[in-house]
Amino acid sequence: MIPRYAPKDVAALFSDEHRFDTMLEVEILAAEALAELGVVPKDDAAALRTRRPVVDAGFVEAVNDREAITNHDTAAFVDVVQERIGMPEGGWVHYGLTSSDVVDTALCYSLAAAMDIVVVEVRALRDALTKRAELSVDTPIVGRTHGMHAEPTTYGAKFALFALQVNRDLERAQRARTGIAVGKLSGAVGTFSNIDPAVEEYVCCRLGLAPVPSTQVIARDRHAEVLYACAAIGTSIEQFSLEVRHLARSEVGEAEEPFAAGQKGSSAMPHKRNPVLAERLSGLSRVLRGYLQAGLEDVALWHERDISHSSVERVVMPDALMLTVYMLRKATWLADGLVLHEERALENLTQGSLGLVFSQSVLLALIESGVSRDDAYRVVQRASRRAIDERRNFRDVIEADDEVTLSAEAIATAFDLDRLLAHRRRVLDALTWRA
Repeated sequence: MIPRYAPKDVAALFSDEHRFDTMLEVEILAAEALAELGVVPKDDAAALRTRRPVVDAGFVEAVNDREAITNHDTAAFVDVVQERIGMPEGGWVHYGLTSSDVVDTALCYSLAAAMDIVVVEVRALRDALTKRAELSVDTPIVGRTHGMHAEPTTYGAKFALFALQVNRDLERAQRARTGIAVGKLSGAVGTFSNIDPAVEEYVCCRLGLAPVPSTQVIARDRHAEVLYACAAIGTSIEQFSLEVRHLARSEVGEAEEPFAAGQKGSSAMPHKRNPVLAERLSGLSRVLRGYLQAGLEDVALWHERDISHSSVERVVMPDALMLTVYMLRKATWLADGLVLHEERALENLTQGSLGLVFSQSVLLALIESGVSRDDAYRVVQRASRRAIDERRNFRDVIEADDEVTLSAEAIATAFDLDRLLAHRRRVLDALTWRA
């Protein structure tokens, strides 16, 4: 991932230093487990822990140099570890293990740690949207279907529905975190042919992972589930950011991204305040969905394993986790700071729509008065078209229409905004996590 979109805390989890350090911990824990079983002398296992090399840039460089000879990254790693620990104790490193035991377990450990960060950030976005829902649930805004004025709703309803969707993302992320927090140390093809199952139990327990049956590799549907959780989060963020972009259009003007002192909206047009963050988030969500496709194609491997997944995962897993956290933090900032132009929203609702948002209410009032539904529909449809063509307020047209035989009280009730929004707070009841 390019630095622009790579949060440092997540990037650190996927650095070469962290990867090799985690692999080293798996190797030493395995030796300690073998010592408990009497396979490795306890003094030798203790020496591995005592002489555990520091994994720094120099260590990474040494592994890379060795890999240029071995053409095998794990073998190169083991060679460097054994050299730095020294013999004969270093000879117990990687005893009875295959590369995937170490690599897969270490990767899952890092992915689980990254998902912990994702879970925290998803919850933060949900809570930010929840707060905005509570604060703006009474603020009316025109609802739109097909991009056209429909009926009144409130800003709070919009925020609440986004919060509910993000809460489902939170549940998906938690499930994916559980699914990826696994490990395996069952040797070649996963049959424990040269390693006791107790070693797998010991290592996974100390890493906070669950041991799982496997072939030579951990099943990749688990990794795909992580990528799906990330893609779903990105899509929810896109839905929110797309709403911001639409509401920020000059013709609408009902919301606006925060605009800092000194910020410039355009290099050429000083008046511009473009929704650049919302556009950025919309674009990045496409990248996350692309990673999911690659992850799904990694699930089907040959027999007990091949490594067609390996090169893919080196790119998509770190990038997806970094990008997801980046997007979540930016989306939370946007949710917290989004500027709502409430007066413009009310103007669009009442004047900009010409009052046509009350057309269904008039339709129902006519039906209640005894007019057939089809006849009532045609009356309201003609009146609506007249209001649009003549740029007149819909209520004025209705009141002047001889075909409309409603009482003044019935018309007033039909055009009562508070009546239409009487149940606006009901959506908050669905936000069950609210304090």
